[in-house]
Amino acid sequence: MRATEELVSQIIEIDADHDIDPFIAVANELVTEKCTDSDYSDARLIKIETWLTAHFYACTLNKQMAAVKAGDVSVNYQSSIDLGLNLTHYGQMAMQLDTAGNLASLNKEIINGTRKVATIVWLGTERDEEDE
Repeated sequence: MRATEELVSQIIEIDADHDIDPFIAVANELVTEKCTDSDYSDARLIKIETWLTAHFYACTLNKQMAAVKAGDVSVNYQSSIDLGLNLTHYGQMAMQLDTAGNLASLNKEIINGTRKVATIVWLGTERDEEDE
């Protein structure tokens, strides 16, 4: 794993009650699959993975405040109707750091529904045990 809880906590506040490791693992897998063939330095891969971890964390556990008001108490959270890595500014930053466009390309395919996925379909018939 390239990202660490310490690195991620420098860009997003992490709730002490939540384990960040699953988010790091997912980001690591995606960065390894999509970005390692782009000849990035280890330092660049760490940055991409760290921002991607923050994105996954923000999407699932941590609503980000957009505004806070003290008089007559008010809190507004960031929200978006966008999809994929565009949903958070952390995901957007991960795509910007990936200057080869690997994550942006994947993001576009997912949003457009053009991501090709391998599937296997059984077209045969089940054999009866009596036929054996």
